[in-house]
Amino acid sequence: MDEVTLHRRVCVGFVASMVLCGVPLFAGVAAPYGRYHQERALGLRYGWPVDARVAWFVQEVPSLIVPFLVRRDDEVLSSPVNRALLFLFVAHYAHRSLVFPFRIRGGKPTPAVTAACAFAYTAVNGFIQGQYLAALHRFPDELRGTFFVGVAAFVAGFAICAHSDGILRDLRRDGSTGYAIPRGGFFDFVSCANYFGEILEWVGYAIAMNGAYPGLACAAGTALNLIPRALRHHNWYKAKFDDYPKSRRAIIPFVW
Repeated sequence: MDEVTLHRRVCVGFVASMVLCGVPLFAGVAAPYGRYHQERALGLRYGWPVDARVAWFVQEVPSLIVPFLVRRDDEVLSSPVNRALLFLFVAHYAHRSLVFPFRIRGGKPTPAVTAACAFAYTAVNGFIQGQYLAALHRFPDELRGTFFVGVAAFVAGFAICAHSDGILRDLRRDGSTGYAIPRGGFFDFVSCANYFGEILEWVGYAIAMNGAYPGLACAAGTALNLIPRALRHHNWYKAKFDDYPKSRRAIIPFVW
């Protein structure tokens, strides 16, 4: 099997696995982490608890490291578009693995199996994006309009996600470990503004890649993972807080 065919099959398997994982999530099964860390999804235990900071670092860092370990082709990497796209991907995971975990306040433990599944996700995704951009496909040097639109969406999504994470951290500035209604920023529109920002990031990334299959796989995997969790969080907020804003949607402002 040649390298390109293998890469495409890994992409297909990646998306298929996210579809399979998404089915129980859309059916209402809670992913056992964060506020649901003590729940048994589908009646199963998910291993010993891991400190939230450690879990976040371990499960996110593969997508930071793996792109530097794949085969590299200097001709492919000579394209400024390839380098820019690879930079966006690595920059996201540098933040998620080296900055975000160490700013967590009061995070609930993450079951080991949940962290291991996330580790596998980011490792495979790191391979898919890194191999494609570093060795398999050279984008033309000319920058297209779709590239600028995609990069703008990616940057906007990153900013929304980072700002929303800050709002959530500030809810526990006094050292409390309970939950409160987040307010401000995109939380005025959706219950999971951080998830909305991350989905926007990867949709922008796929647009910047001009619809190439690795970018679409990344965006699809993110959406399949985060949308059902956002719906679960939204219903949880409404059940817990009698004064929860009725105008808020779960994940997409004014729509869903």
